Amino acid sequence: MDTVLDSRNTRELLHRLSGANRRFAEAYPGDRADRQPVHTVYGGAHLFSADIAAKLGTAALRALDEYAPDPAAFARAIGLQGPESLARAVHSRVVEKLKREPVEDYRIDFEDGYGNRPDAEEDRHAEADAEEMARGMSERSLPPFVGIRIKPLSDELRGRALRTLDLFVGALVRLTAGRLPPNFAVTLPKITSPEQVTAAVEACERIEQARKLEPGSLRIELMVETPQSIFASDGALALPRFVAAARGRCRGAHFGTYDYTAGLGITAMYQLPQHAACDFARHVMQVCLAGTGLLLSDGATTVMPVGPHRANPGGPPLSPAQVEENRATVHRGWRIHYDDVRASLRNAYYQGWDLNPAQLPTR
Repeated sequence: MDTVLDSRNTRELLHRLSGANRRFAEAYPGDRADRQPVHTVYGGAHLFSADIAAKLGTAALRALDEYAPDPAAFARAIGLQGPESLARAVHSRVVEKLKREPVEDYRIDFEDGYGNRPDAEEDRHAEADAEEMARGMSERSLPPFVGIRIKPLSDELRGRALRTLDLFVGALVRLTAGRLPPNFAVTLPKITSPEQVTAAVEACERIEQARKLEPGSLRIELMVETPQSIFASDGALALPRFVAAARGRCRGAHFGTYDYTAGLGITAMYQLPQHAACDFARHVMQVCLAGTGLLLSDGATTVMPVGPHRANPGGPPLSPAQVEENRATVHRGWRIHYDDVRASLRNAYYQGWDLNPAQLPTR
């Protein structure tokens, strides 16, 4: 056969291709084979306890029993279409899941869910939460995935953020003979520059060395909550730079709906997960991280399925009108959350945030 290319004149060309293909495979290893939680529940650091998952499951079952006591009522609340057998199957599986494993991932929140407090108070909560997590490890009561969210590494809060991380991890490993829970992660909020990620990585390295932890055992999650997490000041995509700055520690990226939309000047009424601005940010996240093996998480629904009326202990019961208003409010919150979760799934975001135990049935 008459050919021009042979082993001699293509050797260097094929060698270059081999190197490029190898670098591509290293950068884009494909989807992970291990488990991804369907949600992350964020709770203020002042509220954490070793049995938090069981408490949230009990509260979720109580809400389900009060506002959707049978499969048909739950199906109507969320707009589930289909035969009665489908409603019964869904209701049964939801109840079983809430009893067995109501929370898949829990993040002890020292940021928005906690607020700014005196240093001594946050110090106490950091060490107390470490004690509770150690107890949860001993009693096997923790969710499969756990971690903490520290404050932003801004000029105002960087010292406080790193001190909380240091105190928490130090207390935890002292109580557990140097062990961390499986799937432990540190969540970094409101990132605006790669240098913030680098600082977190260097802090983790120093903590691991001092506490005799396996190098790389403190994994990091990046929160995409600012416009600067999408595009850098030079117009380049920012998220790949953040991932590179994590030096292999990054486990995933979580979208923060409300801080991101607020950063764009969108008013509170329209700061919704299905806003077009959120679609754009999520698509950019997908394009940046497709094939990398990093996990993506959508944000939260902040319309809570919680009734406005509560009966006081020892006081009169709620009126029929108040009971009906509570029911309508919870059903509306359920439907909004259910629709948001379904929208996330359609867009290949298989994880999201939950903020209230009454959201667990619809998750």
